[in-house]
Amino acid sequence: MSVPFASPILPSRERVAEVSRATPAAQAGAPAVESGGPALELLVHGVGGTTPQKMLDDPRTVCVTGDDTAAIYRRAEDTDAEAHPERYRDRPVPEAYVWCNLTSGNSARALWLLLLPFMVINLAHWMRPPAKEPHWAIRLYGVLVRLIALSLTVLLVAAACEVALDLTAWQCAGSAACSRSWYWLGFTSVAHHGWWSQPGRRLALAALAPAGLTFLLWYLSNRTWSAYESQQPLDAEPAGDPVKPAFSRPGFWYGRRLVARLRAAHTAAGFLTTAAGVTAAAARYDRAATSALFETLGLLMESSLAVAGVVVVWVVCRRGRTETHRDEQLDRAVTAWLPVSSLALLALALVYAAWDRADWVSSGALPGDRSFGFLAFAQGVLIIALAAVARHLRRRAPGERTALCGLGGPAVAMLACALGGVMTGGVAQRVADWVDHGAIHRASFNGPPALLTWQSSVIPALLALLIPVVLFFAVRTWRTARADAPHVMADYPTEQPDTARTRQIARARAMAGLTDHAPLFLGIVSGTSLLLGAAALVGAWWTSQVPEQAADDAATPIAFAADAAQSLGSWCTGFGFLLFVTWGRRAYKDAAARRTVGILWDVGTFWPRAAHPFAPPCYAERAVPDLAWRMNTWTERTGGRLVISGHSQGSVLAAAAVWQLPAATRRRVALLTYGCPVERLYGRWFPAYFGPAPLQALHQEVHCWRNLWRATDPIGGPVLAGDDVDKGPLLDPLAYGRTREHPLPAPILGHSDYQADPAFGRERALLLAELASGVPNQRADQGSSGRSSG
Repeated sequence: MSVPFASPILPSRERVAEVSRATPAAQAGAPAVESGGPALELLVHGVGGTTPQKMLDDPRTVCVTGDDTAAIYRRAEDTDAEAHPERYRDRPVPEAYVWCNLTSGNSARALWLLLLPFMVINLAHWMRPPAKEPHWAIRLYGVLVRLIALSLTVLLVAAACEVALDLTAWQCAGSAACSRSWYWLGFTSVAHHGWWSQPGRRLALAALAPAGLTFLLWYLSNRTWSAYESQQPLDAEPAGDPVKPAFSRPGFWYGRRLVARLRAAHTAAGFLTTAAGVTAAAARYDRAATSALFETLGLLMESSLAVAGVVVVWVVCRRGRTETHRDEQLDRAVTAWLPVSSLALLALALVYAAWDRADWVSSGALPGDRSFGFLAFAQGVLIIALAAVARHLRRRAPGERTALCGLGGPAVAMLACALGGVMTGGVAQRVADWVDHGAIHRASFNGPPALLTWQSSVIPALLALLIPVVLFFAVRTWRTARADAPHVMADYPTEQPDTARTRQIARARAMAGLTDHAPLFLGIVSGTSLLLGAAALVGAWWTSQVPEQAADDAATPIAFAADAAQSLGSWCTGFGFLLFVTWGRRAYKDAAARRTVGILWDVGTFWPRAAHPFAPPCYAERAVPDLAWRMNTWTERTGGRLVISGHSQGSVLAAAAVWQLPAATRRRVALLTYGCPVERLYGRWFPAYFGPAPLQALHQEVHCWRNLWRATDPIGGPVLAGDDVDKGPLLDPLAYGRTREHPLPAPILGHSDYQADPAFGRERALLLAELASGVPNQRADQGSSGRSSG
């Protein structure tokens, strides 16, 4: 959204005088702030991005500091503002921090949609209940999330192996009828009897595809690691106290060591998964053959892969995040040797599989197709264990606003696994239909594993169960709007009632309230997905057939339902996969669509990569240090006052940056937030970091803080109940009917254009006045304003 600069509305003389008279008593707990320097307003935009011209409401802007990725801009006439403070006695100098290119500026980032499950599981790490102890439970929570994240990497590479090794190299190239339809399979087809026609050599060649995918993920993670995690944060007060809020710790926005370690482990897991897919088939043939040498080699390869897999799991479980200090070390033995060793094992597996076996013929499905079932079972067990740990932590720190009673993390983890399963099944089934021209049940072509078909077959049941849930929320919203209609006129006592206008305003308020029901909806989706996924796993293992074949001997209604569920599920997974591809393709070509994709990442990639190194990078690890450095250096250089003004996601960045400031800088900084999701969204889903206790600590550390919110805003809301921070709900629309000031109908602004409200300029001016007089507010009497959050 654009954030135009609004002209300030200065506080009344009576208010300024009142602030000045309060100075001696209020300064008892904190040093005074000099008022001789200039004032600066640092604007931070929200999701979706904007331009500096729109933010500053001026077509002539210049970059003050920064690069093409993120930078701070000023109007051309304000570039020398510090040299002429007399020009800005009645208004602050506006600056705009533009960070949209961190998430949506490059068209290639549209392909990050394919990494959506990785991003979602990374969010689950940060949804831990806010308990401070027991430490074993907190550590176990992080270990379980990291193991689920590792399983998603294995699932993605296994899906690539299913497509390249099983469907293409093993089944289609091993069938003369199938390979005859594809000229590019000619030299590997059994019909040609060439050097590549042996199954092991076909598998070795096809293994380059999942190995290349793993290398691509490593490359992207390494490149973004250098640009994001390796950014130096501000040097705040030393010795981060683990008791302090997490955002104030010096190492919170510096995940360089952990991401490098996890990247090595996940890269190794990808190579080992590919090696296992190739080795399993060759080893099974050798066990049935008469060659003791090859049987021994196969056993050694399988044992080596198992040991390497245990090492990968140990590396993932061994170390979590380091936040109390800025950890500059790297685990070079792990980051260097683990991927190289796994790549060497993959090379040995390819050589072992490609060795001459003249009598080897591929038939049926590739050995190891049941690995998808074991992987799904392991994910279910890990999610149930995560829910048990989260519930234990929740009992240690009960909170009224915690999403799903502390089970938000397990629910989101289940959603990540469900997304991974749908994407895996969708890709496998679409490739199977494409390769074999839709005849996936032909004798010469088995198609994908039965479990993937079972998983897609339960999707129609999930959608059918969600229909009454959606209807329930729709009816509830309609009833809420109807009940709120009589209260709308209380906000406009001098206006003549208009039924249509009243219903419009009441409906906007009711729709905004749907945000508060999102946890319940997600809980229903996740719980239902877990049960249906378990049913699909049992059905696949029990029958070893797809649902349609398994129900052949059942009653006619059951057989019809199984056939319909399988057909509809195939269409649903195909449609979901095509939606991802077409959306990514459109976002690559269309800037507007790319901005829409960027909004998703603005919300989902605020958090550092603590669980999955292949997730889209955390833009806050660049943005928060940028803002903290700018505020600290500008106040030190000029001795002036600063208001950091953040909208929507920008308000979250602003709060996080203020948390990182030294105490001396924080005494010169005021925080103005509007449309702020800090408590309404982040406080409920991430209570350990934005819960009541951390927000109250920020309130005590920040000298001046105002938060503007509207009842029609579906994202923003109050941040501290019963305190002097929140100013709202603001009147929206500003005029009920046509007035002299608003001759045309005033729009319902909702989440946008907070600067259009007179309260914005008024509260900003009051914040600057309080900073100038050295009066933080009534909290200064408690002596808290001098405490450091660093």
